[in-house]
Amino acid sequence: MTTAVVPGRRRAPRVTHKRAIAVFVAPFATLFTLFYLVPIGYAVYQSTLVVEREGTFGPPTQVFGGLAQYAQVMQSSAFWDSVLRVLLFGIVQVPVMLGLALLFALLLDSPLVRGRRFFRLAFFVPYAVPGVIAAIMWGFLYSPNLSPFRPVTQSVDLLSADLVLWAIANVVTWVFVGYNMLIIYSSLLAIPAEVYEAARLDGASQVRIAWSIKIPLVMPAIILTAIFSIIGTLQLLAEPQVFRTFSSAVTSTFTPNLLVYSTASVPNVPLAAAFSVVLALATFVLSFTFLKVTQRKAFQ
Repeated sequence: MTTAVVPGRRRAPRVTHKRAIAVFVAPFATLFTLFYLVPIGYAVYQSTLVVEREGTFGPPTQVFGGLAQYAQVMQSSAFWDSVLRVLLFGIVQVPVMLGLALLFALLLDSPLVRGRRFFRLAFFVPYAVPGVIAAIMWGFLYSPNLSPFRPVTQSVDLLSADLVLWAIANVVTWVFVGYNMLIIYSSLLAIPAEVYEAARLDGASQVRIAWSIKIPLVMPAIILTAIFSIIGTLQLLAEPQVFRTFSSAVTSTFTPNLLVYSTASVPNVPLAAAFSVVLALATFVLSFTFLKVTQRKAFQ
């Protein structure tokens, strides 16, 4: 069936809203450019400079040095040791944290649990505590001389070189489990109730529903929290910085961001900028690879 076209009849003009779109996009584009793109560009520019002096005690001047700073980054054993340290941290801490977040979200979504509002708030409260305050609080709990649990802390030195990394992991887990739990729990609330009713009519138990329906349907939220966690792991700074006051095992090169901070404080801003650029690229590659691998498995 064809539609007859009336001769001489003009089509209605296409309505465009280019000005309105520009007005709404302009605030975000301005802030994104000023506080994201410009700092990144300035960091890349700083990483191409080197510091030179005229004589032994001459004033320092910054001149273009090409990739000289990146050559130092590649040769820096302290930088790569710190990267390997946080990768080991993430391999253990991220699955534990997300596993707890998923478990708590499933418990809150279960019809068998009472007092959901209380437990939802109780699980989320640690995230409301600033990371520095949480690190100070746990640092006192770990300290053999200050902790109220002296029999434990004096027999097991949680601030020693062998255990301090996992002591920090415990702090990060305690803070961010509630945050990730809320993301997963919000995804659970978006699942239609008809899906659960059909499963119950088929005789599925609550455990079966959680394993076969809930977890697969919230997998995008789990992947999202995993990517956030990977990025946060490589940016670890506040907790190790606080723990330096409690433990001599936490050095200025303990994590990549601590190394960047201490290098910039020397001051050697160009080298710190090169560290930052390489760390940002490593974070992007790791996060992008994880996303692609998980998406490929999801569609198999």
